[in-house]
Amino acid sequence: MATEPTTTANVTTDAWTVRRILDWTIPHLKKHGSDTPRLDAEILLAHARQCPRIKLYTEYDAVLTDAQRQIMRDLVQRRSKAEPVAYLVGRREFFGLNFQLTSDVLIPRPDTETLVLQVLDHAKAWPRPRILDVGTGSGCIAISIAHHLKNAIIAAVDLSPDALAVAQNNAKLHQVGDRIRFVRGDLFESLDADASFDIIASNPPYVTTGELAGLDPDVRLHEPHLALDGGADGLKVVRRLIADAPRFLDEKGILLIEIACEQASAVTELVNVTQRFTDVATIADTTGRPRVIKAVVK
Repeated sequence: MATEPTTTANVTTDAWTVRRILDWTIPHLKKHGSDTPRLDAEILLAHARQCPRIKLYTEYDAVLTDAQRQIMRDLVQRRSKAEPVAYLVGRREFFGLNFQLTSDVLIPRPDTETLVLQVLDHAKAWPRPRILDVGTGSGCIAISIAHHLKNAIIAAVDLSPDALAVAQNNAKLHQVGDRIRFVRGDLFESLDADASFDIIASNPPYVTTGELAGLDPDVRLHEPHLALDGGADGLKVVRRLIADAPRFLDEKGILLIEIACEQASAVTELVNVTQRFTDVATIADTTGRPRVIKAVVK
């Protein structure tokens, strides 16, 4: 926030009010590349004031304290350097729940809610479904499932110990920590040899290595490449998931994998080539784009 307002004992017209902060911040963030400058500014200001975002609209003339202004100033400076808002405020909503975040985990996207919906829908086939979340990250998939399926037995795997720590904290936050077993490992390697599941769900890395350099700075500079980089064709991890999943799926068990929309044909072919699955289908997200591949183990 640039120039300090002129003030006298009782004059606050030029003070740093909620309205004035927003009027300054929105064009500033737009100039520095934000695609959603108003939303960003409102979320950051609500965080600085420790209030719900809706309260900004009812308190446009409220004057920020010096401490609040300093917090907002720091947040805006960091956002101007493409640091994601979700990391700045330390949380993001997903599937109606708030998840705590650090830069050790991907920021949950609405696209992934399609995967969760598919799990919840197919889990109805079992009285006590056993579900595995591979590459759990923040835990948003496993925790959302646990929140809605009280009868489910859930395990969640991730290679990163820092990501697992975030997921475990989120599980405690949503009071499902006692119903999810968190395992550190590379895909299935740390599971018991006789482990068996009714549903395996995964949002694996599927960005091609070549595409990483062209991602938005928010993603490229700040989100973990371990959770993004899917190798030369984006399918390095997907191939391993498809190859190994049948060993850990019970009879008629279901594999659900989130994909990039342009990968639907290639992933379907990978599944069919194994000759281990039937009922292979592509599920569209809310925008109508291919988002999840479903396959039932033979």
